[in-house]
Amino acid sequence: MTKLTKALSENLNFKKLKQMYIFALITIAITVLLSQLLIQHNINSQLNDSRLINISGRQRMFSQKLAKEILILNYATNSSNEKEAISNIKETLKVWKFRHLALQNGNDSLNLPETKSQHLLELFNAVKPNVDYIEKATLKYLSDRDKHVSHTISEQEVQAILDNVAIFVTKMNLIVSQYEYEAFEKVTKQRNIEYGILSFTLLVLFLEFIFIFKPTNKKIELLISKLLTSEKRAIKLARDTEAISIVKENSVKELKSLNFAMENTLLYCRISPQGKIIHMGDKFAKLLQYNPSFDTDKSFSKALTAVEKEQLDIDRIIADKQRSGWQGELNTTTRNGDPLWLDMSMIPVRIRKEESEILVICFNISIRKKAEIEIERLNRENTIEKINQQKIISSRIVENQENEQNRIAREIHDGIGQMLTGLKFSLESINLDDKEKSAQKIEYLKKLSLDIIKGVRTATFNLMPPELTDHGIVSSIAKLTLELTKLTGKNIQFYNKTEFDQRLDSLIEINIYRLTQEAINNAIKYAESSHIIVQLSHSNKILSITVDDNGKGFDVASVEKKRNSESGMGLLFMKERVQYINGRAFINSIPGEGTRITFNIPI
Repeated sequence: MTKLTKALSENLNFKKLKQMYIFALITIAITVLLSQLLIQHNINSQLNDSRLINISGRQRMFSQKLAKEILILNYATNSSNEKEAISNIKETLKVWKFRHLALQNGNDSLNLPETKSQHLLELFNAVKPNVDYIEKATLKYLSDRDKHVSHTISEQEVQAILDNVAIFVTKMNLIVSQYEYEAFEKVTKQRNIEYGILSFTLLVLFLEFIFIFKPTNKKIELLISKLLTSEKRAIKLARDTEAISIVKENSVKELKSLNFAMENTLLYCRISPQGKIIHMGDKFAKLLQYNPSFDTDKSFSKALTAVEKEQLDIDRIIADKQRSGWQGELNTTTRNGDPLWLDMSMIPVRIRKEESEILVICFNISIRKKAEIEIERLNRENTIEKINQQKIISSRIVENQENEQNRIAREIHDGIGQMLTGLKFSLESINLDDKEKSAQKIEYLKKLSLDIIKGVRTATFNLMPPELTDHGIVSSIAKLTLELTKLTGKNIQFYNKTEFDQRLDSLIEINIYRLTQEAINNAIKYAESSHIIVQLSHSNKILSITVDDNGKGFDVASVEKKRNSESGMGLLFMKERVQYINGRAFINSIPGEGTRITFNIPI
């Protein structure tokens, strides 16, 4: 068999296979590396194409904007509007000139390349006279405007600027078209290169399959087939010559291993159907403190426990289950008075025709049972605590709802109701015969109507801000901070740091809004802060809202322990609400320095 394997190995030539396989891997790696280098080179050359097209296209818009502002200035009659128009023209001219020079000569800050094709250079040289003329003519026009030159000359200058702007727009169209054409050529070239690389890679893989993998696979299949045949012959021969010896040896080894395992690892015991101990393993005897030299009775139940009731239960199980066997958990008491839990199995074993015994195998589960009892106790305590907390939360929610309804009723009755009553009396008191007083009352009624509308809007804003329904969470928080700044006089700022503009589920948005509102109100009501900053930021999966204040701060740990206090329940409500939308709240506060509350909500 060894000679056959050696001959097959030489026929297969593993050294040659290894060399061919390494060559195949190196070829594929070189192909992939070259393709990536070429692709990256072409991508780097195309990075700024879209920016070039965008900026060159916007140049046309800037030139038209410049012409429009010049026309507006030319026909402006108000001096204040004239100063603003001149300022706008100068700013537009500055941006337009800067971007044109950046396109023509390149600019690092705008990531515009300096090198250009010959045709683009010719187009920029062609448009340069118009650019220079527009710049000089605009500056001359503004100078003449300051010197109050005659209107006829201004009209001529404006017309000349408009004519050059039209020519500039036409020539810039050619430049934009050239940029687009060159970008298209680059993309086409990149596509052809990728097609070529793909074709070459597929060709390499096909050749490797034909000349390397397929022949090798056939040789390996032949080798394995012959090895399996040889193995079957060897096994058959071994079985025919050593069957008896192997069976005997294995039996002895199994008996020794089983005996060793049972003696040193298992809690086992052999007992008679009457409950007498035939043999007990060393580990089990050590656990029960059983010594056959002193325990002459050799009763299994008495070896397990010294409690008489428990002994009777064990004897009853042995008597009832000596033929069918038994498995279950048994709670006993050791001789030291400690509880002992055993997972016990009683297995009937027939030794001879008229002789049988019971094999008892146990596992000590006292630690597990103790842990289960402790877990049950802790679960009961946690359940009771959660029920109590939920009762407190429910009562506070009902109380808050009632207070909110009373507040809304007071606002409507004291504010809007009284204004409507005044509106009614004022309408009834209008005397159409006295036109002067009627006009005065109508003006008063207009102002009163606006106050009523403002009051209604304030009430509805507190209930459900329309900004939240119409425009989303960003706009509604911005509106909230603005309104609270007006109402409280506090400096409340809002920053959308990552320009978040997505709409979320309505339930998530209203909860985010209420959390932010609660955090700001707490900073105003309890922290006595003068500056509050609300920041919104986001990543791919998390929306984060942070509320910072410069108030007096508090000890977070001590407040959270006071679950029955207003501040403690406020933090609990806040955490319950953010958990309702699968978010998390982080509260950090330093007494005397301020508080930061952060809400992280998955999006």
